[in-house]
Amino acid sequence: MDGTGAQRTGMDPALKIVARLTFCIFLCFAAVGIPLPILQLYVHHTLGYGNFIVGMSVGIQFLATILTRGVAGREVDANGSKPVVIRGMILCAVSGLALVLAELLPVGHSVQLAIILLGRLMLGLGESQLVIGMFGWCIGTVGAERSGIVLAWCGMAMYGSVAAAAPLGFWLYNSGGLALAGLAACVFPALAAVIAWPVAPINAPGGPRGSFLKVIGQIWQPGSVVMLQGVGYAAIGAFISLDFATHHWSGTGLALSCFGGAFVLVRIFAGHTPARVGPIPVALVSLSVELVGQLALFGAPVAWVALLGAALTGAGCSMIFPSMGVLVVRHTPPQIRATALGGVSAFQDVAYGLTGPIAGIVASGFGYPAVFAMGAGCAVLGLTIAVALQRGGLGWGRASV
Repeated sequence: MDGTGAQRTGMDPALKIVARLTFCIFLCFAAVGIPLPILQLYVHHTLGYGNFIVGMSVGIQFLATILTRGVAGREVDANGSKPVVIRGMILCAVSGLALVLAELLPVGHSVQLAIILLGRLMLGLGESQLVIGMFGWCIGTVGAERSGIVLAWCGMAMYGSVAAAAPLGFWLYNSGGLALAGLAACVFPALAAVIAWPVAPINAPGGPRGSFLKVIGQIWQPGSVVMLQGVGYAAIGAFISLDFATHHWSGTGLALSCFGGAFVLVRIFAGHTPARVGPIPVALVSLSVELVGQLALFGAPVAWVALLGAALTGAGCSMIFPSMGVLVVRHTPPQIRATALGGVSAFQDVAYGLTGPIAGIVASGFGYPAVFAMGAGCAVLGLTIAVALQRGGLGWGRASV
């Protein structure tokens, strides 16, 4: 797009491109948000499986992302972002199609579950390609000095989409079953691919590239902070619907909206703070807020307290990834930047992938509120590591702030 048009609209041309691409992320993440409040209900109530399988049906998506973040990052660094992003969008659309087939095909419950799990794996692979590709595409468009804006906008698109799509998915499920919800989860990413296709690609930066494991060794400290904060969100995503159902509370679909809405609002008003205040101080405040939210969910006597806890968790989680992402971008050369951000994302995926089945075991033994106590404990561990980072005790030092 030309600079004259950008000047007429009052926006930097590069930021206009980033806005277009983040809107595509918003559309694609409907494939994540639509199934999130209904999949656990379908697997538990319709197919008749227990809490461990429920947790696995949610968490297996993140197993795929864990295994493919490094591959996606290295491909972006080596070959550019656009083909990786488009492939991710197509895989997200395929995951929605799997939900349609799982309900409509005349097969038994075990085959239905297998189709759902396959679709979840496709969604995890697609999300991995999409997010890492978008980080590289957008940062390459605006420059590393504005990486905090990119990470904040991308996160707003992701979690804002989940906040909007979760109640939509619940409504579609009640109106037309899993197939209707799956159809919507297929259409939105396909539309995103159409919108993103005309955007010009970014050339891959040159220079030596280390192995993914070597990169992980360089960024494990901020990655661990991101991983530990992710447990709170994963606990909400895996079991909040069943927790509400057990308590006979209304507002099941609103819990994820409260999380996502608070997440987005904090990104809007505080997205600049990692660059201005420093990434580690922002992470310390954020983890403290998440801790309060998880404790509220654990002890909630009524639905509105649980919804408040979900909102506080969303507010707390909002700025942790951008903060640690800015820290990592400042410490990595351009030719491994997407791989490094992919590594940070992989730490978050570990939390998302393991929390579902582990929380299922905890819920079976101690009840659904106990999974939020687990999230609170992880927030405390995250705070401990962040304090060590602030003091320079893990090799990053105060100069990195």
